[in-house]
This record gives sequence, C-alpha cells and structure tokens, in this order.
Amino acid sequence: MVVEGNHYFPPDSLNREYFTSTPTHTTCSWKGTADYFSITVGGATNNDAARTYPQPKPAAKDIAGYVAFWRGVTVSDD
Repeated sequence: MVVEGNHYFPPDSLNREYFTSTPTHTTCSWKGTADYFSITVGGATNNDAARTYPQPKPAAKDIAGYVAFWRGVTVSDD
C-alpha cells in the first residue's frame, strides 16, 4: 500500500534474514512511533533503511507491521 508516497510492504513478504533491528525510533504526528531496521546484503549494510509502525495511531492502523524503505533501497521480487 502507498502512504504519503511511500510503499509499505506486508511483513510476511520480507526475507527477514537481511534485517536487523536498530535502536532508532522516530515519531510521526499521525502515524505514531516507527521502529527501524538495518539491511545487510552481500556484506554491505544500509543502516536504518527500513521502518515499520508496529502499533500505529488509529488513523494509520492499516500499516501496522508493514515495512517501508528509503536510503536507496530497491525492492524486487527476485
């Protein structure tokens, strides 16, 4: 799904072996608190390159647990 121009992917569509939780958190006034993941592929790590709202505010309930990417991440179905 797309929210504010960001694509959010269902959590079960991710290959979790590439994701590591980080201590980073940010707060959006209407979505709530985001948790972040670093992504490591081929020995290269992209810090805080994915975010999720595990317990979003009611206005953003549809993205609960979904993951969005940034910092140059390219998503493919390979």
